[in-house]
Amino acid sequence: MIVSTSTEIPYVTLFTDGRHEAKSDTTLENGGGGAGFRPHDMLEAALACCLNMSIRIYAEKREIPLTGARVKVTLHRDEPGRSVFKYRVDLEGDLTAAQRNELMEQATACPVGRTLSTEISICRDESASGLPLGA
Repeated sequence: MIVSTSTEIPYVTLFTDGRHEAKSDTTLENGGGGAGFRPHDMLEAALACCLNMSIRIYAEKREIPLTGARVKVTLHRDEPGRSVFKYRVDLEGDLTAAQRNELMEQATACPVGRTLSTEISICRDESASGLPLGA
């Protein structure tokens, strides 16, 4: 669970999972100060990090000599009603072509990617709607 709290700075929000905290903001063009990650950046980051971790975990379990991975994710929202996440993976290490292919196939098993590939619904939790902050 993530909790996001507004700050006195317009559009800046702090978010936490109870152990870690980070900051989000919107762009200058949208009235923000660019003081943190944009919400869409965080969607890209979630997928990029999950792809990276999934590949590295798989390589470690299979004793594939992967020494590093770099994943770049870009969200494209050019088409109305459609969002496309494009990713690129660069692998480091003394890897055979077969090992590289195996690791790239593993990327499709990334849990965040699987989640984003399903039908997603967003709904309000009615149990606390409209209560004053802290209640």
